[in-house]
Amino acid sequence: MKIEESTIVETSDYRVIVYPASRAFTPKESKVITEKLYDFLPTWAAHGKQLSSSFKIEKNQFIIICVDEEKEAASGCSIDSLSGIMRELDAQFQLGFFDRMKASFVENGEVKTLKLQEFRDGLKNKEISENIEVFDFSKDSYVSFLSDFLLPLKRSWAQIYV
Repeated sequence: MKIEESTIVETSDYRVIVYPASRAFTPKESKVITEKLYDFLPTWAAHGKQLSSSFKIEKNQFIIICVDEEKEAASGCSIDSLSGIMRELDAQFQLGFFDRMKASFVENGEVKTLKLQEFRDGLKNKEISENIEVFDFSKDSYVSFLSDFLLPLKRSWAQIYV
């Protein structure tokens, strides 16, 4: 199922898992990702119990998975099964979902992703403006995702580089 903006209840009980790609998806990739998740999520379970979950593709580059843990909590095995699906997609399209040494940001209205060292150097050398907004992939609840997924550089985790 896909997150429907008009029906989702904004509560911190929704667990969020973010899979950030290193680049934007092609139309074919978006279609395959959507189909794969539409097939997987209705069967996703923890200890034999169905997980109430949904997803959305944000900025054509980030996959956001939500789980209503008030109904049933995702367990280690269920997270592993989701990771397996995401690893398949990552291998199929070389998306860099599991590369945590990158930074994604918005500069002049465009989403950009750089290796972390390139990002730090770009800020240090003033090649990247301090007026950017930075994505935070560590958000683990839907409320924090809504409020803090994209922040001005000086309010983000990346402020240590300026």
